[in-house]
Amino acid sequence: MRYSAEHKAQTREKLLSSSGALAKRGGFAGTGVDGLMKAIGLTGGAFYGHFSSKDELFAAIVERELSHSLELLGSGVASRKKLQRCLAIYLSMKHVEQPDSGCAIPTLGAEIARADIAVRELAEHWLVRLQQAWAEELQDPQLAWAILAQCVGALVVARMLASPQRQEEVLESSKALITTSLA
Repeated sequence: MRYSAEHKAQTREKLLSSSGALAKRGGFAGTGVDGLMKAIGLTGGAFYGHFSSKDELFAAIVERELSHSLELLGSGVASRKKLQRCLAIYLSMKHVEQPDSGCAIPTLGAEIARADIAVRELAEHWLVRLQQAWAEELQDPQLAWAILAQCVGALVVARMLASPQRQEEVLESSKALITTSLA
């Protein structure tokens, strides 16, 4: 039985969404094709109707997640006020506690770094676009990179810590440092 192009596109989107959340929660490399497909109610064999390999799926997840980050954090008119709002959301306990619905960079960054050059170039493309959006507003490309790195690093460190109090300290310290840099 052949499915319509629309059905295939919807299934692909469900697979990308579900796989992205699973990857951000528990890592991409450790989840098999069967597990990824089971999460959306399909068999492992159906996977190859959408992607030629698990590596192709990973590249699609990276593109989807980082383009979404650009939409949220860097699209439209960038402003310092918008940056402050983004910082409050990004450097929050909710973001620490819910990696599957948050930014892919802190959760998948190490896997992206180990991926093939095409995936790393894809990630670079989207990160540079985000950095450029903030650099334009801040009038300082170095500060834009520093803020991106500080946010990602703070989230990684906060997630590593066991104590919610220490996690909050990391987040608040990072927000304070960035706010001072923006003054």
